[in-house]
Amino acid sequence: MDSIYLIIVVILFALAISDLIVGVSNDAVNFLNSAIGAKAAPFKVIMIVAALGILVGAMFSSGLMEVARKGIFHPEHFYFSEIMIIFLAVMITDIILLDAFNTVGLPTSTTVSIVFELLGAAVAVSLIKISSSSEVSQDMSTYINYGKAMAIISGILLSIVIAFSIGAIVQWITRLIFSFNYKKNLRYFGAIWGGLAITAITYFMLIKGAKGSSFMTPDNLAWIKENTFRILLLSFIGWTVIFQLLNSLINFNILKLVVLVGTFALAMAFAGNDLVNFIGVPLAGFESYKAFVADPASDPNSFLMIALTEKVKTPTLYLLIAGTIMVVTLWTSKKARSVLETTLDLARQDVGEERFGSTYFSRSLVRSTRNLHGAIHKFIPVPVKARIDRQFDHALAEKPGDVRFDMIRASVNLVVASILIAIGTSLKLPLSTTYVTFMVAMGTSLSDRAWGRESAVYRITGVLSVISGWFFTAFSAFTAAFIVAWLIHWGGFIAIVILILLALFIVVKTRITHRKKAKEKEKKVREEELTLELEDEDVLRNCTVNVTNILSEILGAYNKTFDGLTQENLKDLKKASKSIKTLTLQSKELKDNINKTIKKLREDSIETGYFYVQVLDYLREIIHSIYYISQPSLEHIANNLKPLTEEQIIELITIKDELNDLFSSILQVIIDGKFKDINIILQKQQTLLDLIQTSNRNQLKRIKNAESGTKNSLLYLNILSETKNLILYAINLLKSQRDFAQYQDNKKNNK
Repeated sequence: MDSIYLIIVVILFALAISDLIVGVSNDAVNFLNSAIGAKAAPFKVIMIVAALGILVGAMFSSGLMEVARKGIFHPEHFYFSEIMIIFLAVMITDIILLDAFNTVGLPTSTTVSIVFELLGAAVAVSLIKISSSSEVSQDMSTYINYGKAMAIISGILLSIVIAFSIGAIVQWITRLIFSFNYKKNLRYFGAIWGGLAITAITYFMLIKGAKGSSFMTPDNLAWIKENTFRILLLSFIGWTVIFQLLNSLINFNILKLVVLVGTFALAMAFAGNDLVNFIGVPLAGFESYKAFVADPASDPNSFLMIALTEKVKTPTLYLLIAGTIMVVTLWTSKKARSVLETTLDLARQDVGEERFGSTYFSRSLVRSTRNLHGAIHKFIPVPVKARIDRQFDHALAEKPGDVRFDMIRASVNLVVASILIAIGTSLKLPLSTTYVTFMVAMGTSLSDRAWGRESAVYRITGVLSVISGWFFTAFSAFTAAFIVAWLIHWGGFIAIVILILLALFIVVKTRITHRKKAKEKEKKVREEELTLELEDEDVLRNCTVNVTNILSEILGAYNKTFDGLTQENLKDLKKASKSIKTLTLQSKELKDNINKTIKKLREDSIETGYFYVQVLDYLREIIHSIYYISQPSLEHIANNLKPLTEEQIIELITIKDELNDLFSSILQVIIDGKFKDINIILQKQQTLLDLIQTSNRNQLKRIKNAESGTKNSLLYLNILSETKNLILYAINLLKSQRDFAQYQDNKKNNK
């Protein structure tokens, strides 16, 4: 029996390694987003600073997390076998949950996930205990600490509101002082700002780092507490003087140092506090096992876990091993960069392709805010408004490289987040580092007018999506851990093996999927970086490749839709619909990136841009037409409505064959660039249009003679109408491609 529980402890530690990997992938955004977003240093330097912060933070870790042992439930009322079920359920659930959030690129709180997983698993085991005894449901409070869960929920709301508001206010004041063209004012106020920032980060490291360190003595902590104000005052004066001297003598970049020190501090805090979210449960399991085997006569089903009520320190070696795993993950994890991209996209200063769409709520919120803003502006004197607008004119900002925001905002992000987390810790408020750092970044981006008319609704939708994901974390963590604990109780070791294999399968599957997406994105980024300036020929060549690829896919989708409709094959129709949705996204991406393409053209290439836009417009219309053929066909068959008649199928076969011939000819002409054959294609077009017209008349006769039902007729007439549009737009696209090519030839000849 003991050997089984030893295996479970080993499994817990193996799961801890996996949890460290997925946990770092999620939480890396907390300390990397400001430095990477502002490009405060080369990527490798930022990563080295963060890695050192993690290792130091592991040394300063507060040891075994109390919440894992007795914060959410009362361990003295649980038997050893029940405790091990709770811990196993928590670890399995945590890996799956965090990996799911990492895969979709949404940052969530590891603290909230672990707390609600403990709560869900403990509630499940408590219900099992109650159902098998004379206790009633009111006795649940004997096992569960409801107050802790409520404190966490209130902490979520508190983190969101306070962090966003304070971040927005501080950034607005800071930007008003420095402006986007901040180098001039930095000479006068930079030393004071740098001294204040480093002092705030020092306070953060003292409160968040030294407290509960594995090697800090009570005397050391008492001395720090008694002399905190003096330490901070001396720090502010000292750093201000040093920065002023460096600025005067060697024009030292104060902001770069502030951002890097802030990155180190937040990475240290992450390792020192959030590290135990990943290893706290396995270590608690190990402590439980040691207490159990210490009594040879103990029975796992009757041995109460009173030992977990005592305070335990984690050996520094364990923390260093965990810190090393985190550092390796930080360097190698692709998912960490996906989560990071979400925050950077929502906070970036410039506009472009947005990751999120818009919702009714975000549109209403933007509209209401604009109305309120307009009403307030009426009472502000014109000179004051002009002064403020000058300070917030980001067109004056210097943008060396592809920075998402400048280092003024990056430093505010780090300073405000550090202060709020330190204050929250000193007041024993359950603030989440993820929530604080994310919402501060969103508040500062709002104040910096990064959420303009072209991006506000999309950014707000993104922020609301992330926030709703946080609450979903709590709900899903509780529910999943509850179910897993129940399954382990009834299924025993077999259920444990199956659940671990399931978790492994999910993690591997999502990793493969994510890797494919990451490679595609990297390829696209490399192509964009290589193309600093586009020649006219490059645009034409890219346009030709995109047009021929998409037209080929459209033809395939049309044929698959036709086959699925005539053979009533729902599987083929679903495949066609999926293919068309992919084409829609591809064409939308091409259209959304028009600004980037046009900006890369030479100044004398306006006509090239005009032809390129025209071709993309026709391509989009063709995709819309095929969508309105595929979707009604899919719905018709899915609803088991009457199929097409034999006469209708024969007519559509003729149209399909002619359409295939027409599209093949169009593709060949575009690929070869021999547009002199276009008249032959126009004749084929007219033949097809005549066929469609004849089929239309035939269908009207069938309706008149009551040979065709309503749904059948509507579908058939819709297919004919959209096929006609498909043909017309295809010919217009061909003509635009011809004009594009001829323009390029004429331009070459005139050189």
